[in-house]
Amino acid sequence: MENDGKRSCLQPPHEVFWFLLQRLKAAVHYTVGCLCEEVASDKEVQLSRQTIAAISEVTFRQCESFAKDLEMFARHAKRSTINTEDVKLLARRSNSLLKYITEKSEEFNVERKTKKKKKLEDENKDSLEPAEAGGVGSEN
Repeated sequence: MENDGKRSCLQPPHEVFWFLLQRLKAAVHYTVGCLCEEVASDKEVQLSRQTIAAISEVTFRQCESFAKDLEMFARHAKRSTINTEDVKLLARRSNSLLKYITEKSEEFNVERKTKKKKKLEDENKDSLEPAEAGGVGSEN
């Protein structure tokens, strides 16, 4: 089988996993680099490449730890899906982060309920219109 530089689904799972992991690490490194540049510019300081790489590595490891904790919280609750309560539990040690997540969660819930209510109103409106149209025409 020729390798033209493209990944195929025929590769062993560990190679695909390794490839995706490297892409994810590169994305984290890029994002951390951008954030470091922004902060360095604001604070009028310079950060070395080694410093940015170290911050990137620590960030990636912390995210791995968060992911494992979230999986364990869901598993402990006998769920296979991570939900908002799991994220709040993860953020419990940081009051400001917990407050932010709670506020965003509440905003999301209000928005979701509003959309659901509007959808129901639209469905009810749509189901009434044909009946009303038919009723008006039959009066003649």
